[in-house]
Amino acid sequence: MSKAPRHLGKPSAVPASPAQAVLDRVQNPHGDSNYMARFTAPEFTTLCPITGQPDFAHLVIDYVPGKWLVESKSLKLYLNSYRNHGAFHEDCTVAIGKKLFDLLKPKWLRIGGYWYPRGGMPIDVFWQAGRLPKDVWVPDQGVSPYRGRG
Repeated sequence: MSKAPRHLGKPSAVPASPAQAVLDRVQNPHGDSNYMARFTAPEFTTLCPITGQPDFAHLVIDYVPGKWLVESKSLKLYLNSYRNHGAFHEDCTVAIGKKLFDLLKPKWLRIGGYWYPRGGMPIDVFWQAGRLPKDVWVPDQGVSPYRGRG
């Protein structure tokens, strides 16, 4: 049995770091069905671990739940905890995907990190795990290649 969500319906501060953040999960009421859920964070922010300058990304997280769903408030707080965290684009994107996959044990999960350029070069990072069931509709993530990304 899963613990009760720690953030749902309660005041919650943004954690100081991803290591201090707590992601909550809740029972999937449709565990007998294959479907995809999507979370989009178009204003994800972290810090360059070398310069301390802010880095920005548009994250798209898609997953086919098994027994568990991620509780959205805890996900928002977890993603916001990266604001003062120094890490490279690849590290942030893959770490978020792995943490969600380990917590939820979904049938399939993918994360697209569409990073805005620094030094004139955007870096897009993609990670996935699990097996996509053949009967699940997965739309394109809808983020265009960098051309001013707006």
